[in-house]
Amino acid sequence: MTLRDLKPGETGTVLSIGEKGPLKRRIMDMGITRGVAVKVVKIAPLGDPIEINIRGYELSLRKDEAAQIEVSK
Repeated sequence: MTLRDLKPGETGTVLSIGEKGPLKRRIMDMGITRGVAVKVVKIAPLGDPIEINIRGYELSLRKDEAAQIEVSK
């Protein structure tokens, strides 16, 4: 399951970040690392972007970025 699959109000724990290279580094620099808890706050009306709560702050990700982040419920 990926972060993109979670619905608003659902939480999950990051298992891995699938992408390699600059995108993976950018995602990790935003605080998304293995083992951290994430909660989907809301999804834009057209589905992009997705707003998540991570480490006490709100972060918006595009759907293609969220699809690279594997989570468990």
